[in-house]
Amino acid sequence: MAIGIALLAAVIVLLSTFTIVDETRQAVILRFEQPVRTVNAWQPNRDFGNTGAGVIARIPFVDRIVWVDKRVLDVDLENQPVLSTDQLRLQVDAYARFRVVDPLKMVVTARSEEGVASALQPLFSSALRAELGKVDFAVLMSPERGRVMDSIQTRLQNYATQYGVQIVDVRIKHADLPDGTPLESALNRMRTARQQQALTIRAQGQRNAQIVQAEADAQASKIYADAFGKDPQFYDFYRAMQSYRYTFGADGQPDEGRGGTSIILSPQNGYLREFGGR
Repeated sequence: MAIGIALLAAVIVLLSTFTIVDETRQAVILRFEQPVRTVNAWQPNRDFGNTGAGVIARIPFVDRIVWVDKRVLDVDLENQPVLSTDQLRLQVDAYARFRVVDPLKMVVTARSEEGVASALQPLFSSALRAELGKVDFAVLMSPERGRVMDSIQTRLQNYATQYGVQIVDVRIKHADLPDGTPLESALNRMRTARQQQALTIRAQGQRNAQIVQAEADAQASKIYADAFGKDPQFYDFYRAMQSYRYTFGADGQPDEGRGGTSIILSPQNGYLREFGGR
């Protein structure tokens, strides 16, 4: 019985002395509730197998291990009331992803991962309101939405550094207007703004088209003048042929149901001078 008790005590001491640190977790060793060292702390660009994970030893019944997740964690915000710069009250859902990069600082300031998430929620809400209060509601429906989320991430990172946390990403899931009159008013303003923008673009397009057409006509007239100026007699002949084609040929357009028009001219008529030859 004494041997069995001794073996059991030895196993308990052994299990209290050695422990295994998983690759996905960081370990902070506390001795009499004072931090002593950190095992398998997160470092950028470190491959699995070279991070410090594995079997570690501690003083049994004296050292205590606080486990900290090494992976990316989430903090969510739902139905946050935000006032945009165009005085619209929005209901915003967003989330932030973070990683504990200084587990010792996190244990000292927040004690646990849940404590970090609880501390980050009001800071995240404050950063969200501060940045969305600088932009119009329409910006959240445009490509500039990415710039706004980057600004929120930067502001939140300034707050989160005190907890040993790195903000990996911030995303706005959706931003809605409350139902009723504010929503209809905002949609009408957005519709009016887009219609005015469309009218401006259309007017600019018509102006540019007229400028291009005028420049093209001027250039064409110059080309014709330069070409026909080299041989005025040929120009007269060419214009007469065009006139004959329209008057007597396929380009004439007689009225439907009335037949063609008969023209009787003297052979000596000046209009027919080109039929006389040279």
